Amino acid sequence: MKQTLSVIILSVCSLFYLNAQNAKTFILEGSVFEFDSGESLIGANIQIKDGSIGAITDLDGSFRISSPDSCAVLVISMVGYTTQTLPLYCSGASPLEIHLESPIEVLEEEITMSNSRRERKKIALFRSNKASQAYDMVSPGYPVTASPVPYQSTMQHQPKGDGGIRHNTEDYSVIAENQFLGVRQEPLSTFSIDVDAAAYSNIRRFVNNGALPPKDAVRIEEMVNYFQYDYPQPKGDVPFSVNTELSDCPWNPAHQLIHIGLQGKAIPTEDLPASNLVFLIDVSGSMDAPNKLQLLKSSFKLLTDQMRPKDKVGIVVYASASGVVLNPTAGNKKSDIIDALNKLQAGGSTAGGAGIELAYKLAQEHFIEGGNNRVILATDGDFNVGNSSDAELVRMIEEKRKSGIYLTVLGFGMGNYKDNKMQELAKHGNGNHAYIDNIEEARKVLVSEFGGTMFTIAKDVKLQLEFNPAYVAGYRLIGYENRLLQNEDFNDDKKDAGEMGAGHTVTALYEIIPAGTESAFLKDVDGLKYQETPKNKGVKNQELMTVKLRYKLPNAQKSQLLQEVLKSKGSSLEESSDNVRWSAAVAELGLLLRSSEFKGEASFEQALELAKSAKGNDEEGYRAEFIRMLKSIRDLTEPISVEKD
Repeated sequence: MKQTLSVIILSVCSLFYLNAQNAKTFILEGSVFEFDSGESLIGANIQIKDGSIGAITDLDGSFRISSPDSCAVLVISMVGYTTQTLPLYCSGASPLEIHLESPIEVLEEEITMSNSRRERKKIALFRSNKASQAYDMVSPGYPVTASPVPYQSTMQHQPKGDGGIRHNTEDYSVIAENQFLGVRQEPLSTFSIDVDAAAYSNIRRFVNNGALPPKDAVRIEEMVNYFQYDYPQPKGDVPFSVNTELSDCPWNPAHQLIHIGLQGKAIPTEDLPASNLVFLIDVSGSMDAPNKLQLLKSSFKLLTDQMRPKDKVGIVVYASASGVVLNPTAGNKKSDIIDALNKLQAGGSTAGGAGIELAYKLAQEHFIEGGNNRVILATDGDFNVGNSSDAELVRMIEEKRKSGIYLTVLGFGMGNYKDNKMQELAKHGNGNHAYIDNIEEARKVLVSEFGGTMFTIAKDVKLQLEFNPAYVAGYRLIGYENRLLQNEDFNDDKKDAGEMGAGHTVTALYEIIPAGTESAFLKDVDGLKYQETPKNKGVKNQELMTVKLRYKLPNAQKSQLLQEVLKSKGSSLEESSDNVRWSAAVAELGLLLRSSEFKGEASFEQALELAKSAKGNDEEGYRAEFIRMLKSIRDLTEPISVEKD
């Protein structure tokens, strides 16, 4: 069935006056539906072309845009559907009803060429944002070829108050990919777990806007950990189960893939401890956009709906200065919390450091012993007043985490999004980081995964693997570049590491080079002159590796140790579990997006087939969405074929 959007513009260009300046503003509003089913499409992106103004459809599929112009051209996009650029008629025009179809068949058109010469061309159009960009309504009915879209944001031409141009200022930390290490020289691999999934939804935001993400926005471990996996629940008092599996590596047939999965203990919402939450909300001028403050308020309303009478919610805001707009309020007084959210407006500069200080102070004053005490920071990360440097903010957060108050960082918006700063705050604040690109992502993070996001069951969780040289010549940890630890950090209880929430899963992948396999990835080094050379060639006990895991309970200071052994006998990729094949498909896409030097024979088609084979039970539709996004990325990357008859 072809996927089709029906966009019905309900009201166009309503005029009203802003402030005392009599500046004309026109309201553009409408709804987005799937044509075949008639169902509302939630999270569709509506953008005014060549501008920063836009909106995302809400739970009813509706949107509302305030435009300074009486007429505008709208761009409507959503993963799995064709992006369409269409004219929006001015005030008084009849409502528009637009049907957008995915052009997947081969079309033959007679195209007028220069010098009045006509040629017959076969143009293959695929279901993709790139294909839809060809329908830019310059020549209605005649598609044209388009080049792959580089990293580009719709915020590049955003008018400022002085009429100047605001360029894209998004920031991402440079990722130096993990290399292959020889087991003889480096038998141990140590890292901190990471449950964040912000990179995946951020990548989706780029693709929804018809662009590819910058390489350093692609953190493969966060892509893999966006999805839940089918691991067994832990037994006894241990907060999680440890699961390992060995299979073939799809992008390098001579190598193998180790899949490690942790499953956090699921706790029913009614049994979770009482929460003391402080919403710390950025209301600076940079947040004045539909996909920032407006989406933020809708997201926090979803979270408010999860609150119980024993929970408390306070609200702190910051812009040029910070302040408390709602003192801690019982969770059953939802109308009071929602009223406070509704009154928030954006304006001013960004004194983020002062806001963090005040939020932690409020949380400390209402601290619940044995409860869930947490600051939830919602921002685009663009701090520019007071303590604003990464180093200053990190030192502040590190000091605050000693109080037993956890941190959740929710990122919003585009154009000036500071991903690097959000990562650092979450990493050093005993916290987690999510990027909210639409209301459905907010529902996933704050409703469906409420326990995992908000309730910590184990902290300072570290993994250390010891590889057996009898079976492994070399290994590479895929992702987790910003979570690597020194080997001696594993036994050091003072060393901070990642946190795990109730019901969450954590997945890590290693690509290994089996013993006896020649590989250009392993470099020879000169023999050592003063060190004793090991005489044994490894222990032939069928043990490929030993996984050691350390963790602390939320209120403990001393860690506990778990160990698991993985045998050397694995399975073929076809016979492996859905867990292995799905994580491999997601990692393969990450390698391609990063143009990784280790991508080997990776391809979009192979990743797509793997994903299809491992889709499994997909009640929420997240895996189906990934498959659609993978197709869109493939079509953005691979050129449209143009052949002469």
